[in-house]
This record gives sequence, C-alpha cells and structure tokens, in this order.
Amino acid sequence: MSSRPETGPGAGPPGREQPEGLLLAAGEGRRLGRGPKALLRHGGVTLAEHVADAMLAGGCGRVTVVTGAGAREVAEALGSLRDVQCIENPDWSAGMGVSLRCGLEALGAGVNVLVMPVDRPGVSAAAIERVIHAHRPGGITAAAHRDPGGRLRRGHPVLFDARWTGDAAAAAHGDVGARGLLSTQHELVRLVDCSDLDDGADVDIPDDLTRLAP
Repeated sequence: MSSRPETGPGAGPPGREQPEGLLLAAGEGRRLGRGPKALLRHGGVTLAEHVADAMLAGGCGRVTVVTGAGAREVAEALGSLRDVQCIENPDWSAGMGVSLRCGLEALGAGVNVLVMPVDRPGVSAAAIERVIHAHRPGGITAAAHRDPGGRLRRGHPVLFDARWTGDAAAAAHGDVGARGLLSTQHELVRLVDCSDLDDGADVDIPDDLTRLAP
C-alpha cells in the first residue's frame, strides 16, 4: 500500500482503540530565544496545555509529556489537565530524538502511540481525530499538509501502531526522531490531508512568533 491522503468522515473503522498520546516538550527553544517553547503563551494558555488539550479532545486516552528544560514549570502548567502525566528526560539536551525514545520506552510495548511536538500552535482536536479515524491496524498514520506546489508533506501528529513503536524508539537519536523509520517504511505510511485545518507550521525562529494568538 503506498502513502496516500485520506479525508472526510468514514475513513476509519468503528470501535477503534484510543491511542496513547506522546507530547515532546523538552527543548529549550534556543533558536527562538524565548525559553522553553512549551511555556510560550498561545490563546491564554501555554503551548504545552494547548497541544495536550487538543490531543485529549481529539481522542487520545492519555497524554504523556516528555519534559526537559523548564521541567518543573511545564509540569505545573499541565497540572490542571486530567489524564496527563509528565516524565523528565535527563538527556533532553541531546535532541528531540532522545526525548522520543525516552517517551516510547516509558510507554512500553503493546500500545498505539500518537506523537506530537509541542511547537505546533495550529494543531487542533479535529486534526488529531482525523488521524486517529484514518488509522489502520499495523500501520503508521501521519497528518500531511500541502506545500505551495500542492504536494502533500508529511507532518504531525504521527500515529504509530504498537508493532512500530519499538522500531521508532530504536531509530530515534539526536534531533532525527523517527524520520529514518518513516522513510524506509513509506509504503506503510498513510497520509491524512489536514491542509484545511492548518498549514502544519511550527514555531522555531522569532519570525514565527506571529503564529501565537494573544
């Protein structure tokens, strides 16, 4: 099966399993220069709260947040959300891939895991729900957004079936994450077009701060 977009209702089977949510929120935001991205304000809450809430509202049964820089402050910001737990990655400075591996290993085998980075202010419960709805057992499902040329580009969230979480953890290193696994297994990756919901952009440099709502 080749990668292809899925849109609209009815894309997924009834009675589908709620995945575990894994939110990567350990970085210090060095390029941005405003401290940990997880603590940036967006719509009156922190980015960590905004993304975790979207994951829960979109269908994740629980959200595990991997923290690092500003770990105590991030955990405090998330304290009012139910079904959210924080785990601190002592090696967070080694890169996002290390935090991904830390989170996947903490969740363990046998569960489907939906992965999100914390620097995506445009993500919504609708996007999370769409990816979960489109997922097929045994596969990998990812949100995608169209570039100016109309081509779908894989983005987040990415939903790993339980059979792939161990491989994703093994592939993660430095700032690479699971990119290598997603590339080698591209025929198994189902792309879900979310271009109508947001543009898939993150907050990485000072110019991106305009993406944050007051």
